[in-house]
Amino acid sequence: MVLGKFLANAGMASGMNVTWLPSYGAEVRGGTAHSFIRISTDIISNPVVFSPDTAILMNGPSLDKFEDSLLPGSLLILNSSMCDRAAVRTDMDIVNVPLTGEAMALGNIKVANMIALGIYASKRDIFDTELLFKVVEQMAGARKELVAVNIDAIKRGMAIGSGQ
Repeated sequence: MVLGKFLANAGMASGMNVTWLPSYGAEVRGGTAHSFIRISTDIISNPVVFSPDTAILMNGPSLDKFEDSLLPGSLLILNSSMCDRAAVRTDMDIVNVPLTGEAMALGNIKVANMIALGIYASKRDIFDTELLFKVVEQMAGARKELVAVNIDAIKRGMAIGSGQ
């Protein structure tokens, strides 16, 4: 959810039109949850995403649920630390990364989503890097101790996404 909210905030900060549609359902107590985000320079008439062109999937149940809904040619970022299988489809740009392990290496397991954001940013190239860092600062609010590790996580994801 935080990653979805972050993408929505980054889109708005970039002057784009954005919708963020979170779905907690029964998962609010610790299961998987998801959100759909639309970011566009055009007017968005419907926030519902039927056929996404990008998915950042943090666990196996999400892969099971959303893999088939992606359009051919989509970007799929998959947290291989939390999946017991790889994506089956071969018609997409699939980035398998142990995001949880990468986050632990940075000293905070909670930044796995920001590593995924960095990968997304490097692959889609729709956000200015400095803008992403400013959104981190804004969203951290009074918890300034989170800024540096989240920025490091975004940088790590960008390096992974660009193949460095």
